[in-house]
Amino acid sequence: MSKKITIYDLAKMLSVSPATVSRSLNNHHSISDNTKKRVIAKANEVGYRTNKFAANLSKQKSNTIGVIVPKLNSYFMSTVLAGIEQVANEVGYNLIISQSLESEEKEKINAKTLLESGVDALLISLANDSKDPQHFESYTNRKIPLLFFDRVIDLPNCPTILIDNQAAGYEATEHLIRQGCTNLLHISGNLNRTLYANRYKGFKQALLENQLKVTEANILETDLDPKNIQVVVDAIKNSPKKIDGLFVASDNFAANCIKELKKVGYRIPEDIKVVGFNNDPVSEIISPNLSTIEYPGYKMGVLAGESIIAHLNGSINLQSTNTILLRHHLIIRESTSNQFN
Repeated sequence: MSKKITIYDLAKMLSVSPATVSRSLNNHHSISDNTKKRVIAKANEVGYRTNKFAANLSKQKSNTIGVIVPKLNSYFMSTVLAGIEQVANEVGYNLIISQSLESEEKEKINAKTLLESGVDALLISLANDSKDPQHFESYTNRKIPLLFFDRVIDLPNCPTILIDNQAAGYEATEHLIRQGCTNLLHISGNLNRTLYANRYKGFKQALLENQLKVTEANILETDLDPKNIQVVVDAIKNSPKKIDGLFVASDNFAANCIKELKKVGYRIPEDIKVVGFNNDPVSEIISPNLSTIEYPGYKMGVLAGESIIAHLNGSINLQSTNTILLRHHLIIRESTSNQFN
């Protein structure tokens, strides 16, 4: 990547002092209009982004934090972003938010664009198919702080914020077993993502501790896209042994499971009990209401924002932090319990 242009580079190109460049970019009254025009024209020509440094040229800070999320239309992600923005705005930071659309290639483009935009830090929740973290090396090489949340990866000196997904998966599965389920199916997202892999670990742990076998028939890996819900319905209908419990890694997908299973004659919770994940609003709209694991998205966003800003301000050193865990809890509703009927 080419060297970042500074006011000193501009000054050398224009044969003026750095102070003249700085004052020109800030529209200072002591600088003539002709000089201002020359400086701004040269800055635009060589790619110096005047707008991002105008507020604080001396510190070379943009007071801007980049955020990359998989999808902006996710309720969970919207609550995380609301938490980050609340904290950032209170202390004068702005956010540049982009979405990877579950694509590693788009994630790479977003990371590069945000770096070139001069962000002071980057918060990331990884795309489903993101495998190679090399596109974040340009940040670590420049000592621009990174913080991963929800969908995380283990990188040196880059903290992560999430819940204990294994414990949450265990709790959801243990609840289904306590309700009498003996043949459970876990509908997971991409198992290459740590959060889904750990929820599956919790699922298996609960089965084994209750002397229930774990086979390939107990796991169905999907993209959690409701457009592909028929794959799940077919798997349940065609199972040699009746499936009586579903642990689904997404409330939205779980709600679609309930809707489609009811269409083909299944009764919820009498024939099959369902637990989702996230406590999205859809969990209380679907009938029957969906039991779920509450994932505190807003609190995650607040903590992510507070942590990265405290690091930028020198109050804490995030590089000495590994993983920050938030608490989750199980919410029991109609989809797993006959007591509501």
